[in-house]
Amino acid sequence: MSIQSQAPSLLDAQDDASITIMSPLDGSEVGSLPCTTREQIGLAVSLARAVQPEWAATSPADRGAALRRAAAALRAGAEELAALNTRETGKPPADALGGIEAGISTLEQYAELGPVHRGLSLRGAATASDYTVAEPRGIAVLLTPWNDPVAVAAGLIGAALVTGNTVIHKPSERCPHVGEMLGRLLQPAFPDGVFTTLTGDGEVGRLLTTETDVDVVAHVGSSATGGRIARAASLTGAHVIRENGGNDPLLIDADVDPVWAAGQAALGAFANAGQICTSVERIYVHRDIAEPFLAALTEEARAWTGSSGFPPLVDERMRDAVEAQVAEALQLGARCLAGGSVPDGPGAHYPVTVLADCTGSMTVMTEETFGPVAPVTVVDSFHDGLHLAASGPYGLAASVLTGSIAHAQQAIAALAVGTVKVNAVFGGAPGGAAQPRGISGAGFGYGPELLDEFALVKVVHISSPPQGDA
Repeated sequence: MSIQSQAPSLLDAQDDASITIMSPLDGSEVGSLPCTTREQIGLAVSLARAVQPEWAATSPADRGAALRRAAAALRAGAEELAALNTRETGKPPADALGGIEAGISTLEQYAELGPVHRGLSLRGAATASDYTVAEPRGIAVLLTPWNDPVAVAAGLIGAALVTGNTVIHKPSERCPHVGEMLGRLLQPAFPDGVFTTLTGDGEVGRLLTTETDVDVVAHVGSSATGGRIARAASLTGAHVIRENGGNDPLLIDADVDPVWAAGQAALGAFANAGQICTSVERIYVHRDIAEPFLAALTEEARAWTGSSGFPPLVDERMRDAVEAQVAEALQLGARCLAGGSVPDGPGAHYPVTVLADCTGSMTVMTEETFGPVAPVTVVDSFHDGLHLAASGPYGLAASVLTGSIAHAQQAIAALAVGTVKVNAVFGGAPGGAAQPRGISGAGFGYGPELLDEFALVKVVHISSPPQGDA
């Protein structure tokens, strides 16, 4: 490829603003990184615009080959990057490495999908040709989260680049070192200006999303930030893809094994310390099995608490927010069956917590907690539970445990969410993609459909000219 270098490093600091990260494992300093300045943001956008036409003109096969080079570089640095992720966010080593392996696979997947991202043939006149072609939107700003920083970023980066967009990636300010290293690993696979990583806090993200020369913004993070991005895009005209917060319910029917149900609830609520976008955030259990379910869930909590390597929350700010929700629930009448208080010692650790007798007046039931907390409400019927599970402004995902096909079908119809999981809190076929509802976001964030989000469709009509006399 012939795109030439047109600018010095975009990460050279021009002022004294920086981000310092303390490890949630033990409170020690991970390091500091400079924040990108307004001038550097403008430079990055200008360079991305300048090189975008040539990148768009590069064949999809060659763009896919660049993604494969990036995947190979990520594989070579996986161990070091995983160790950094563990230190910076507290993610367990096996999970950190697993997220990187998922990111590698995703880059390779989009390397294959890009060249076969085809248009449609349309039926028109016999002497005409009608078809559609997909074209890149232009400059894509990607704002990615800290809870699975490599896997999520790799998906957005891969889909945006293989469709011919240039990319400016700003990783979360809670894992800037992971994001900066990811950028250093991937960038050499692409021409200068095609893929840029910018480090910074929320102000850097705000400046990027208010740039009038940006064509698409993809954001994975909180609903509050996603809402601000959507409002900003109404002024800039950028296309927005959002996967935002969730308040995912788990509805448990009377006919399931309460011990098995408790295992599913624990997995959904406690995995990665509850810091998964589709974690179980609130539980509705049928009164007929509530007592054995709560007993089994309490035992599960003890086992998770006693397991080696249970991760901390990402930082003390997050721990304070989780603790505030639990304290409010207890003050309003919830019973704590396990955990429920900040432990002594350094870091941002918080215990696996089970709350019973929860009500809709408690924040822990109405908002995203993003911690290892399982709040439980007992309901008198499946339909009472379904009514509560279907309430609220969020619409990311929901889980239902039932042996009744009728109840499963009713739940699928009633739950206004992007993903409904029946009899498994996690899982799904490869390549799946969902559209969040409500304040949980908009647009496809994964799978082959993500290529469509990063592209514009052009309809082509070719007619034959009039034929003169022979």
